Amino acid sequence: MSGFLSLIAWSFLPNVGPLHTRFTHPSLARPVLLGDATCTLQLVTGWMQTILYSILIRAGDPHPTPGTPRWAEHRRKIHIAVVTVYLLYTIYEADHDIQSTPSFYSSLGVPLTATEKEIKSRFRRLAAHFHPDKIKDSKIAADDANTYFVHLQLAQDTLTNGAKRFAYDRFGPEAVTGWQHCSSVADYVYRGFKGIVPYYTLAALSMYGFGLLGYLDWGKFERWLVLALLFLFESHAVTRPYPPVLLTKFINPFVTWFPGRQPYLQFQAITLAKKLALTLYLAFSQIGPLLTADTTSGNIVVGRGGRGTGNEEQELRKGLERLEGTVRRLDTDATNLLQLELAPFAGDEKGMGEVWRRVREWLVHNTIRSDPMVRDAMGRSLARRRTGAPVGARGTR
Repeated sequence: MSGFLSLIAWSFLPNVGPLHTRFTHPSLARPVLLGDATCTLQLVTGWMQTILYSILIRAGDPHPTPGTPRWAEHRRKIHIAVVTVYLLYTIYEADHDIQSTPSFYSSLGVPLTATEKEIKSRFRRLAAHFHPDKIKDSKIAADDANTYFVHLQLAQDTLTNGAKRFAYDRFGPEAVTGWQHCSSVADYVYRGFKGIVPYYTLAALSMYGFGLLGYLDWGKFERWLVLALLFLFESHAVTRPYPPVLLTKFINPFVTWFPGRQPYLQFQAITLAKKLALTLYLAFSQIGPLLTADTTSGNIVVGRGGRGTGNEEQELRKGLERLEGTVRRLDTDATNLLQLELAPFAGDEKGMGEVWRRVREWLVHNTIRSDPMVRDAMGRSLARRRTGAPVGARGTR
């Protein structure tokens, strides 16, 4: 949920808005100052531009000034680089969190393919060293040993139980400690999908809603493709009896090639994949529009969906034409409904005259007189009348 809220926040942030930079949009009649909406990355962009100018431009040579095409182009490229580095760091941070959290396999020191016999044998050897009765040190050391031994006991009990091991590999330790009413593989899969389906349903509805509002125009097809691939990957990973081939044949061999790194379990790979998807969404929102931005005017002009101004004007014209067609259809429908309501009075001139008289009275009493401007004018007129003037008197004096 925190990642989803982060995506919403990033979607509403301005794509670029340094302290003294004007951010313009082709559909706006004038630039909009975004100095009050700056964020940390935009400040870093300004600092980096200043530092690079001081390093790369020789002393005495003039620096590009704000408002010039060269300065705006430099600002655009630097901001893209800053956001890219930050997003890559978030991926590294997510991977570091996964690697620094020990799994049941790493705690016992067994591979992911260890058999039940190997797990029990390894647990007995560890229990001989970390059993609380073997600890003769202080009370704090005994408490730590007891906590660690309970962890080893839980790991051994989980990995030697087929259903629990299936659930742990795919849904993490929460499935073992929190899903108390599950006892079979089918129960764990059903319980897991009860959390997966609402997650992707909410994500799809949010993307569709923000797309209608125009916040997710750039990379619209790629966003849906990433969401679909993520759903397929997670569904395959949690339902199949064996890990995905992509994980066992490609990702884990590459990861374990680096010393000190553990292979990913299914739930760890899913967590990292969701972080990658969120990073791609942020890149679509923050970097995508800047790739085709226009800086020839000295401002960073971003078109919706990464398209140029010409296409923007064509879309606006098409939208106005669709709106005009809708108004015409509504007018035709309203006329047809009025004719249908007046059908009982067809051929009755007296009745039709009475109907139109009543309509005029209704318009006068409920529309014209209730108009704020009319009421204000009537109030000013009454205020100018003479106090205590006889009936029929004219003028205000």
